[in-house]
Amino acid sequence: MSPEPSRPRWSLRRWAMLSSLVVVAVLLAAIVAVGVAVADLTRARTRLLDTIGPAVVATQQLGTALIDQETGVRGLVLSARGEFLEPYRDGRPRQDAAQVLIGNATADVPGLRAELDDLDRTVAAWRADYAEPAIAAAQAGGPGPSAELGKQRFDTIRGVLGRLQGTLEIARADARGDLNGAASRLATTCVITLGGLLLVVAAAVIAFSASVVRPLSRLTGHVRTVAGGDFGHQVAVSGPAELVSLGRDVDGMRLRILGELERAEERNAALDAAGENLRRSNTELEQFAYVASHDLQEPLRKVASFCQLLERRYSERLDDSAKQYIAFAVDGAKRMQVLINDLLAFSRVGRHTGKHVDVDSTELARQATANLADAIAAADAEVVLGELPTVHGEAALLTAVFQNLIGNAVKFRGPDRPRVEVGAEADGDRWLFSVTDNGLGIEEQFADRVFVIFQRLHGKDAYPGTGIGLAMCRKIVEFHGGTIWLDTGHTEGTRFRFTLPRTGGDDER
Repeated sequence: MSPEPSRPRWSLRRWAMLSSLVVVAVLLAAIVAVGVAVADLTRARTRLLDTIGPAVVATQQLGTALIDQETGVRGLVLSARGEFLEPYRDGRPRQDAAQVLIGNATADVPGLRAELDDLDRTVAAWRADYAEPAIAAAQAGGPGPSAELGKQRFDTIRGVLGRLQGTLEIARADARGDLNGAASRLATTCVITLGGLLLVVAAAVIAFSASVVRPLSRLTGHVRTVAGGDFGHQVAVSGPAELVSLGRDVDGMRLRILGELERAEERNAALDAAGENLRRSNTELEQFAYVASHDLQEPLRKVASFCQLLERRYSERLDDSAKQYIAFAVDGAKRMQVLINDLLAFSRVGRHTGKHVDVDSTELARQATANLADAIAAADAEVVLGELPTVHGEAALLTAVFQNLIGNAVKFRGPDRPRVEVGAEADGDRWLFSVTDNGLGIEEQFADRVFVIFQRLHGKDAYPGTGIGLAMCRKIVEFHGGTIWLDTGHTEGTRFRFTLPRTGGDDER
């Protein structure tokens, strides 16, 4: 026997709850990690594309605007024509717009504000020391600041602007690196998250297999062993509380089955003993039937014969009373012989039988009618046979059923001419036969009594017979798997009904 398993600590519900919590926690951690990585990537992309990138472009536009302004002033100085000042005027708003865009990046680029302020100072110095005086002088037609001074001031602007552009390029390279790093961290986070989820799933599968599948497989093996007939095999498994409880229930059922088997074996032994006694009783009954049919009838024949011989030889010496007594003795002996023969035939039904075959019940009814030809002719009776089916049974016994029922209908006739109708109809998986007459009828209170052996409703002087016919019919019909009864709903005479099973070979004629 397997050892009794230790009581499990956790049930399947607790394991499932813990596993669900772990999975949820891992999923939340994965969502948070991926969210952080995505936010970092978004921030790096926004810094590069929305702040530093436009600032770099703005420095180029700022340089172009400043060069346009310097070109306009120089063209005005050289030609003294006012249309050459147009680039200077257009460059001013473009310069301001570019500086605004560059100023938006000062919070993300260290030192950019100082360089932008330095650029503002150098541009203001160039405009104050050279550009404005030169424009005023050219418009007035007088001499203005020297071109060398303007060149020196603008070269200073170019130097500051170059440093500004260099700082933004460095910042753009750093931002691009940050963006690439954020993308790499996002990919790494996704890989780690998926790997963690895979590990959690694998751990859950392994834990489920260890805590549920394997114990369940062991329980299945125990159950199959018991189902195979080894009821002495103990069913004991370890694992979650539910499986242990199920194993105990199955083992309890095994024990109950084992107890039932033991009781069944005891009952079978008792039945075997009873069967042996029954076989012995049947053997004794057969011996009794043999004695009844031979040994017991021989004294009765002698009594009847010698009584008749006594009457013939001493007839002249006997008075009427003596002759009547002798007649009573002879009649009793003959009736006793008839009773013994009927009882012997009744006991043989179901024990000494012929072969069951498919027989035409119409032919059986005709044979029974032919056997009763003298009685039918004497009573001027009419026997009408309807459409009767083919049934499976012993022809001689079934013929006896028809013969008894038709014979009773002719015997217990009323004042009208006797008429007997025999019919049959399908009733589910059986045939329903009926034998109907217009005779004396039977009261409802005697519906069961008429099938009891040797029970008579009339005196032996009124109607001949031993009262065994209907009991014989019941035994024969039940031997063939059917039932027989008196139809108490029929009041115009008597109607007996009986059933016989329908088989594959039965057909409706």
